[in-house]
Amino acid sequence: MIRYDLQCENGDAFDAWFGNSSDFDRLAAQGLVECPHCGSKAVAKAPMAPAIIRRRRRAPDGEKAPEKVTVGMAKQLREHIRDNYDYVGERFPEEARKMHDGEAEHRAIWGEASPEEAKQMLEDGLPVAPLPSSLAPIPPKKVN
Repeated sequence: MIRYDLQCENGDAFDAWFGNSSDFDRLAAQGLVECPHCGSKAVAKAPMAPAIIRRRRRAPDGEKAPEKVTVGMAKQLREHIRDNYDYVGERFPEEARKMHDGEAEHRAIWGEASPEEAKQMLEDGLPVAPLPSSLAPIPPKKVN
């Protein structure tokens, strides 16, 4: 399929799709291409720039591509959590509530919570944030 920008003799501009590059010429010669605005059959291809499809966006010289920056930031976040937070596993809601209520010493923790538990913690004012699984470090085998 190919899309052409077209223009009729009255100056109306429109576009149309054709099966291949020669279909427009054949159909126009037969009088089968017509302006949808005024009905004129005197239609020609309008000048147009070709569509260029790039697989990857290139960053300006000396800069990393945005995708690489994002991947690098995600890696740094995973490493920071792994190195600085205690993994409490499924005890996360319980541990977070204890700290919030003053029953346990505050420390940086991470773990799992059901969507319902997470919603309730947020509604109760606990300072928690969801962490997409793609950003979470691999939990240690032994839970602290």
